[in-house]
Amino acid sequence: MTQLKAFIVEDSPVIRENLIAALEELAPIEVVGTAEDETTAVNWLSRPDTSCDLVIVDIFLKSGSGLGVLRAASDLDKPLNLVVLSNYATPDMRRKCLDLGANRVFDKSNEIDALILYCGRLAEGETGFGDPEA
Repeated sequence: MTQLKAFIVEDSPVIRENLIAALEELAPIEVVGTAEDETTAVNWLSRPDTSCDLVIVDIFLKSGSGLGVLRAASDLDKPLNLVVLSNYATPDMRRKCLDLGANRVFDKSNEIDALILYCGRLAEGETGFGDPEA
């Protein structure tokens, strides 16, 4: 199992810090960067000297949106697993995120365990694609 490098895009400091702590404790993840807004996230992801395996994005950010981050990240020539973690994981929003390149969408309120499991599977070499309900 390899350790994944993750980049977190979340504007709430409390949620961001709790998420980092949970991911680094419960999954083989090292968080290598964070952003609170779309511009900072896209700039970090676009730099040639930065790399990560996994990008975890909230939909509503301090400025811009997670949808813009997904759109920009999907256009990069980097192999990224894009995951959305949001309180607004409605069926329509899930579809929109998947259409914009997200591999999976998780609800903050009740799917954190599924996110941790997903990260473990990625670290074991699974691609991150497949049945979004698995």
